[in-house]
Amino acid sequence: MKRFLTSLIAVLAITNLEAQQQTPKLVVCITVDQLRGDYIEYFYNTFGDRGFKRLLNEGLVYKNIRFEFSNVDQASAFATLFTGTNPCFHGITGDSIYDFEKDKELPCLYDPAFLGNYTHDNYSPKNLISSTIGDELKIASNGRSDVYSIAPDANSAILSAGHAANGAFWLDNYNGKWATTTYYKNVPWYVDRFNNGNESLESRIESMVWEPSLPLKQYSAFPYLMDDLPFKYSYNPKYKDCYSNFKSSPYINKEITRLTKQFLEFGGFGSRSCPDLLSVTFYAGNYNGTKNKEYTREIQDIYIQLDKDLEQLLDAVDKKVGLVNTLIVLSGTGYYENEVTYSEGLSLGGGDFYPKRCVALLNMYLMAIHGQQNWVKGYHDGQIFFNRKAIEDAKLDLGVIQRQAAEFVLEFSGVQHVTTDRELRSGDWNEGTANFRNGTHHLGRGDLIIELQPGWTIANGDEKGKKNTSVVRNNAVITPLIFMGNGLKPAHIYREVKATEVAPTVTHVLRIRPPNACNQLPLSELLNY
Repeated sequence: MKRFLTSLIAVLAITNLEAQQQTPKLVVCITVDQLRGDYIEYFYNTFGDRGFKRLLNEGLVYKNIRFEFSNVDQASAFATLFTGTNPCFHGITGDSIYDFEKDKELPCLYDPAFLGNYTHDNYSPKNLISSTIGDELKIASNGRSDVYSIAPDANSAILSAGHAANGAFWLDNYNGKWATTTYYKNVPWYVDRFNNGNESLESRIESMVWEPSLPLKQYSAFPYLMDDLPFKYSYNPKYKDCYSNFKSSPYINKEITRLTKQFLEFGGFGSRSCPDLLSVTFYAGNYNGTKNKEYTREIQDIYIQLDKDLEQLLDAVDKKVGLVNTLIVLSGTGYYENEVTYSEGLSLGGGDFYPKRCVALLNMYLMAIHGQQNWVKGYHDGQIFFNRKAIEDAKLDLGVIQRQAAEFVLEFSGVQHVTTDRELRSGDWNEGTANFRNGTHHLGRGDLIIELQPGWTIANGDEKGKKNTSVVRNNAVITPLIFMGNGLKPAHIYREVKATEVAPTVTHVLRIRPPNACNQLPLSELLNY
């Protein structure tokens, strides 16, 4: 009898270990753009039991993700999360790049070699120079795994999908269709049906009216609300900002949930011999109509309704594939965009930094030293770019000119620090300038990288007639990271993790190689998973 009990315990232990360590049939990466952990806490009492609360109660929860570079935005955040490395290796340093030859700003994923499908925009993942989680899954499965992404915007859709994905879909700003790029060859029939049939957003959007989903007295998280009036927004496709406004409302999350459920229903996810990957992006930022306000009912209502969408998504995955067979990964993007308008007479110091004036004066300064020539091309995204051809033709030392220019720009009011490209290339950087290195890439980096003092704003116009009425904030925010399903035990880990640790952790669970530029280990709590 004793031997029998010992054998039975051993069999049960092995069975339990295998159940916990099985490779998931499906990975669902839920990324919430501009998700704030403090807002989850503030609005917690208005949530149901099967959305945010379910994730927090049943998941392995890390308190905060930290991005190791400044000026995090949508593109750089998504690229970092899905490649497991920083912009200095994956090459996506921001939402846009500047073509000084054409004197125009371009999307970071712009690629004229590929046409749009249901859009006039031209995109591809070519500028992403690292592999992603989905790419490595495709390689490991010899193409048998399905990898798709669904997101509000092209950047988040393409960067969470990668190079080898089956498809990446986003909502076009001009026609409200689910768009993609001809770089990806597959458009499932149910996406076509959404775009062309009775399911199309265009046929439904005029009937959508966004009003508070709860009685006004329940919007009590912020004691700073200025009025007791409810909000009300409607959407008319005749107006050019219709769909861009729509994409900053809670309705975009509902549309993403509806389409994701179609993928789960008809896409065969979790039914193949190899795991599949589905990346889903939700939005939790400010509404376009309230960009210059803080502490609004609108942002609270976005979270309240997002909670319901998370519930629907989790239930749909559980019904179709089973959470026991699925790894759910929820993360945010580590930033939050808004403009703060100060009332008259209220100021926190600071001032305006005028890039055009800085470039003009810097060019005059370099002319006085090195002769009459346009030595400076221009300014973009906190960086000053030199005319390197002119410097090369004049047989001047680029590093010397960068250092001279840095010392000159450092004298401008509001400038906290100036780092040169030569310093970052040579390794002559320390902890204070590590953010600049991590957040830039040597192929597209400016010659000078400028950091402003707190409270100072970048004024892109001319000084004449300009009034300092708002301060643009792009602060880092607390963003949780949650793993749930597939045999994981619930736990709360009160330590900060790096954004670059997410991808190698997911690939570890999938038992495949991490993305090719990733040099991080999986999170220790999942190392034996």
